[in-house]
Amino acid sequence: MKGASHALRKGESEREKRQTGQEGCLTENLALAFLPRRWSHVDSQPLDHPAHLEMLKPAFELRRGFSFENCQRNASLERVLPGLRIPQAHKTGTTIAGLVFRDGVILGADTRATNDSVVIDKSCEKIHFIAPKIYCCGAGVAADAEMTTRMAASNMELHSLSTGREPRVATVTRVLRQTLFRYRGHVGASLIVGGVDLTGPQLYSVHPHGSYSRLPFTALGSGQDAALAVLEDRFQPNMKLEAAQELLVEAITAGILGDLGSGGSVDACVIMGTGAKLLRTLSSPTKPIERPNQYRFAPGTTAVLSQTVKPLTLELLEETVQAMEVE
Repeated sequence: MKGASHALRKGESEREKRQTGQEGCLTENLALAFLPRRWSHVDSQPLDHPAHLEMLKPAFELRRGFSFENCQRNASLERVLPGLRIPQAHKTGTTIAGLVFRDGVILGADTRATNDSVVIDKSCEKIHFIAPKIYCCGAGVAADAEMTTRMAASNMELHSLSTGREPRVATVTRVLRQTLFRYRGHVGASLIVGGVDLTGPQLYSVHPHGSYSRLPFTALGSGQDAALAVLEDRFQPNMKLEAAQELLVEAITAGILGDLGSGGSVDACVIMGTGAKLLRTLSSPTKPIERPNQYRFAPGTTAVLSQTVKPLTLELLEETVQAMEVE
């Protein structure tokens, strides 16, 4: 009896599986039947073709982690449309740097703002206020860096009012890198955060995709290679303020002279436990050279070898005379 009942239950289960499979196939066929027969622009297959259904499947599934579907889409569009040019990231010109010295942190930046190869502003402020003892240098897209630091400064002010304590440099860095990571690099802002809190002087570099590093000295921007070369060669721990300021000016100057996107003058911000001091136009490495003497030559000093006068034939097309009213 036990064997007969087991065989009966097995047969019922197999019958239910066959019915479920038939119902599943019937439901899928009905869904495809009611799906409108539209044709895609890419190929000659209808949108209810299995290949298109497979392509649309990731849009309905909940997936975790990073998504590179836009990269595959752009590659497909470039293959289908030969004349299509996918937008690329633009290079922006700036040199920003910072270093930690004995009593605090000093930040520096150039003052040139460019649009491609055109100089837009020769006195642009790239050192932004975050908190009374925390400042931030921004490189990249000017609007992105400006608005990102403004939002961070507003959040830190609300944080201070809520907690009754001064914000920490690590807190500011966390807010900035979380904001940048949320947009996956579409906010083009490279930031150097420096300040002094209850743990001492700190310096962080935050990249557009959200990665960050805590370093004793750093530089970012299109002129960072030349600036880092100077900093790596001459930086020493526990430097005095005068030596640190001189080193920072030389690093920014190297970036200005070695990069066409950087220019203008050198701005600096000295942050210590007693407060911060912003120094505008600390140095002007690209100041125009003045000639020591005035060169004045009398007329006729240089001989004229040949002279040709060619009259121009002009035709008067229209002449209008308007009388002026005189009271």
